[in-house]
Amino acid sequence: MRHVLVLPDRDAAEELAEQLAELLGLTEEPQLVRDALAGEDDAEDAQWLVVVEDPDAAHDPARLDELAAEYDGWREAE
Repeated sequence: MRHVLVLPDRDAAEELAEQLAELLGLTEEPQLVRDALAGEDDAEDAQWLVVVEDPDAAHDPARLDELAAEYDGWREAE
């Protein structure tokens, strides 16, 4: 399973990625990905994704939802 946390800006994404690594005891830092909105070239019109690999489905999706919401974001499961 892969969790994708969608955040409004890079600062929020970096902060959450650090927090997740610590809270979840991740051996690998979550991956940060810039996701430009369709048809937009301006950096202001980008969302940032924090990708957390969870092959054993060990991470509580509700807790990830809460953490993303603290940064005005949300979680999408893949």
